[in-house]
Amino acid sequence: MTDGQSASDNYKGVWGNRIGFGGRPALLVIDFMQGYTTEGAPLYAPGVVNAVAETVELLDAARRAGIPVVHTNIRYHPGHFADGGMWVRKAPVMKDMVEGNPLAAFCPEVMPLEHEVVISKQYASAFFGTSLAPMLHAMGVDTVVLTGCSTSGCIRATAVDAIQHGFRTIVVRDCVGDRHDGPHEANLFDIDSKYGDVVNKQEVIDRFGR
Repeated sequence: MTDGQSASDNYKGVWGNRIGFGGRPALLVIDFMQGYTTEGAPLYAPGVVNAVAETVELLDAARRAGIPVVHTNIRYHPGHFADGGMWVRKAPVMKDMVEGNPLAAFCPEVMPLEHEVVISKQYASAFFGTSLAPMLHAMGVDTVVLTGCSTSGCIRATAVDAIQHGFRTIVVRDCVGDRHDGPHEANLFDIDSKYGDVVNKQEVIDRFGR
């Protein structure tokens, strides 16, 4: 970067093209589990608390508009955690994500409805090792709208995989969160530059309303 040049100026004209919505969006609610919103828990992230609160209105708008909603959580086999592979070795804090642990339960404000699909994953991306991509393609979905946590982890990984699977990717700034503003903002900047469009919640609500 040239001395005195901002990141935005440096990227201008090279990165940051807008991709927009297609004709058939789906809302992905990624890993809104109580481990991220419970003070004192190892995964606690204040930004996720805010993101959950902001997502309530967006989730309601999607349901009213008949937009498909897919939730993800993280689940491991308790005891040996072999299905977590190297990620659990790198981040043993993820061992809280086993069935029956209250920290692995969904946040009640954004609880999946009975008819909404829940995909359990073992790695950061909602697409890696799951049936998400073929399911969405079979539904005719061309746009994925991402909410959830964390911005620098599962949101970023899912955004990268989404565009690689051929989906228009929209990340809702108000509805994603992290444990620190630094990685949160840096990853939103990078996603918006290279992998999708980062937009505010009201823009998505207005789009769903059409």
